[in-house]
Amino acid sequence: MSTDGQPRRRRLPGDLTDEQLIARMIRVNQAGEYGAVRIYEGQISVLGKTSSGPVLRRMAEQEREHLDTFNRMIAKRRVRPTVLTPVWHLAGFALGAGTALLGKKAAMACTVAVEEVIDEHYAHQGEQLGDDEADLRETVNAFREDELEHRETALAHDAEGATGYEVLTSVVRTGSRLAIWLSERF
Repeated sequence: MSTDGQPRRRRLPGDLTDEQLIARMIRVNQAGEYGAVRIYEGQISVLGKTSSGPVLRRMAEQEREHLDTFNRMIAKRRVRPTVLTPVWHLAGFALGAGTALLGKKAAMACTVAVEEVIDEHYAHQGEQLGDDEADLRETVNAFREDELEHRETALAHDAEGATGYEVLTSVVRTGSRLAIWLSERF
């Protein structure tokens, strides 16, 4: 048993320590929120003056709040950020602007795909976190709710009406999963 009464996580040779696991979570979450901000900045650069602009700006503001939270955690816990930030800076903006250039529905389809992956990601993290990390667990769960709201907003704005919706969302989901995997490790 750990000091908080929770059963200790069984570790196998090569498994991360609890401290390494938490650092990895904070690193990848900070990177993901940074990427999300960049995606919305790309979408707003194309669609900001359309009827989609206010919706995109509202979701982007929530992502900035999430990013600010993880930036503070990175500093407070002395977690190394991902070395891939310059890649996510460019890739996030390009994904956002690129999908927006395909139209409002495609931009919303991008949001649906990203948020579905983040929902799974945050749900998994929430399950891994014990009472000794209750604050981090609460943050992850609260942000997960915001991400689910973004997904529902995008669906309400006819994301599924985007040309090639299934292909587009599949590609974006795959890219998002790859970005998570890379950011956790690098």
